[in-house]
Amino acid sequence: MRASLILLVVLAALVAAGVVVVAGQAVLQPDLPLIVSAEFAPDAISPNADGENDITRYTYELSANADVTITFTGEDGQVFAFREGERRALGEYTGLFSGVVDGYTREGEDIGGTVERRLMPNGTYTWELMAVSGDETDIAMGTLVIEDADSELPDMPVFTISPQTFSPNQDGIRDRTQINVVLDKAADLDVYLLTPDGVQIFVPPQVEETRDGEAGRYTFDYDGGVDAGAEAPQDGTYTVIASAQDAVGQRVVRESELTLVDGGKPLAEIASQAVGVDVTFTVQPYDEAMLSAMDELGALLAIPDDPQDRSRSDITMVVGDVLAFKLTVENYSDVPIRTHGALPGTVYQQTQRAATFGDFDESGAWRVGIDCDTAVSDYPWRWRVGDDDALQTVYDEETDNTFYYLPPGERAVVWGGIRMTELIDARNPQNCWAGLIHEDVGVTVQNSRVGARSIELVDMDAPLYADENDG
Repeated sequence: MRASLILLVVLAALVAAGVVVVAGQAVLQPDLPLIVSAEFAPDAISPNADGENDITRYTYELSANADVTITFTGEDGQVFAFREGERRALGEYTGLFSGVVDGYTREGEDIGGTVERRLMPNGTYTWELMAVSGDETDIAMGTLVIEDADSELPDMPVFTISPQTFSPNQDGIRDRTQINVVLDKAADLDVYLLTPDGVQIFVPPQVEETRDGEAGRYTFDYDGGVDAGAEAPQDGTYTVIASAQDAVGQRVVRESELTLVDGGKPLAEIASQAVGVDVTFTVQPYDEAMLSAMDELGALLAIPDDPQDRSRSDITMVVGDVLAFKLTVENYSDVPIRTHGALPGTVYQQTQRAATFGDFDESGAWRVGIDCDTAVSDYPWRWRVGDDDALQTVYDEETDNTFYYLPPGERAVVWGGIRMTELIDARNPQNCWAGLIHEDVGVTVQNSRVGARSIELVDMDAPLYADENDG
């Protein structure tokens, strides 16, 4: 009984104390307006990026959670939005304002791009901060003067992409696209592709007369990153964005589209053999029907198929015979590789070059080449990567040309010959080898000097051999 009485007394005391505390708080902290305070200081700015009075600081305090809107109304009645219905928790807030608001245009203006951020014109403005919390709305107001503003927009009157469909795969056919931008005003300029999931792929400008940040022409040469060894973006159509922002924060953007097809890094090699040599070298007799010239291709050499030719032994051959070879090329990339030139089986005279047949180097094309110690140029004898059965043909309407490709994941056998007619005593025997050349791109380490063999020439018309034959 006594314990229950004590408990009731304690509870009553606690309730009384709570009433006192609440009453005290009501006296010491009466109901506050929703906007406790609001200010822009200084109340005059000159946003021109000269470092003096470019910005003003705004501060405000809320007594409750609220949606905040800040606008500026000019003397002509035009309203500019700075914040619109942004949720804020109770408390104090501060920020910087440079006179830049959401983009707008004026009647009669001819602007190349879309204005995303822009300075308000010079003038006197009434700023209004409105806070809304449930059924309660509160408004604070004041004035702000803008003068000597650098209001010229960083416009881009020129923004072109050519071609708008390209295939960054180093085949020499529309591997690159060129983006040209002319910037009216000094500004930071960014050009990038926007992927469907919002990732930005930036394109660096070429280093030319116009320096970064200056007004003038900018050229962006885009290869999908393939030349630098990167993976090209997935095939598809992308939005290309050019964004220019000046020193005071004004921003103009322009958009276009760019389509990628057959993009990727080409990868091919002279295939390694599990048994025997990677490059088969053998000797075959020469037939005058094999003679080729610019206007007429000679008879093709039969493909070497003797299993004994797969040995690594040195080769001795008579001057005037044909040094024949055979190898396999594998395209182990996800893109086709382009090729051109003499068909497999073509026989060169040792003094001939690929250009003898009109087969000049073509940027981006792949060819098999044979080189020797006595050759006067690198890989002077070159062949197409595969015969007609191994290659796909693609007709290009724009250039009115037919191109030849080894498809992704496919292999092709390449063979041919050189009629060896030049014996140089200082380099006899000499080494000969094969290479897989990506013209105007390079010869990778694994495709250079493949299957080198020692080749010795014997001149049967030399006195030593003539005497032996006479005897």
